[in-house]
Amino acid sequence: MTHTFSVWLVLITAFIAANLPFVNERWLAVLPRRAPHKTLWMRAAELVLLYLLVGGLGMALEQRAGQIAPQGWEFYATTGALFITLAFPGFVYRYLYRRRG
Repeated sequence: MTHTFSVWLVLITAFIAANLPFVNERWLAVLPRRAPHKTLWMRAAELVLLYLLVGGLGMALEQRAGQIAPQGWEFYATTGALFITLAFPGFVYRYLYRRRG
């Protein structure tokens, strides 16, 4: 697996994972819920969990390619902001898009 493919894999996975809490009513799109709707706080908690899972995938791919580079808080602040930005289409679909008819 090339480095370019690894980067694209993480980016595409991050985009899908960031929008996942907003496009369904299941936990992590797999586990059914008893209540019919998730609150915004539940979706935010799921978003944080998915951020950590995508970060784990990125670390695993980096370890496979070589040594994992040490990261400071700046890295996590930037990737967290990127993950929230990637979640914007799902947020708009869930909370801002008005269905007519």
